[in-house]
Amino acid sequence: MKLATLCYVMNDDKTLMLYRNKKENDYHEGKWNGLGGKLEQGETPEECAIREVYEEAGLKVTNPKMKGLITFPMFDGKDDWYVWVFVFKKFEGELIDSPEGHLEWIPNDKLIDLNLWDGDRHFIPWLFEEKCFSAKFIYENGEYISHIVNFH
Repeated sequence: MKLATLCYVMNDDKTLMLYRNKKENDYHEGKWNGLGGKLEQGETPEECAIREVYEEAGLKVTNPKMKGLITFPMFDGKDDWYVWVFVFKKFEGELIDSPEGHLEWIPNDKLIDLNLWDGDRHFIPWLFEEKCFSAKFIYENGEYISHIVNFH
């Protein structure tokens, strides 16, 4: 089991996205993602989200808003991933040259047009709703199969 965060930094009508093109053997290579990564020992999901945004983008974020929790059973063919999804609307700093890939502010109405994981097209619109979600996204061999969701 892997525990991770997925973070979306928003600025007016744009969201910071990461095009994964720099890491060797990156399972997400060629895809656009939010920021985030694995929780470290003793870290809360919020602490992980704040740390990951700083490491990947150079931005100091505050006031994380948890939007949901996604379960990805055997996503990488090996492990179940449990991913806390956060939105940040307050930040300071300038973008860095990310070690993960190319960072870009994408207009919110263009987000689902990016080369995303197919499941992301379903949950990205939920980021703009006032409710919280708990979802399970099923993939087999990197292909989206289905999902279920509960809103709270």
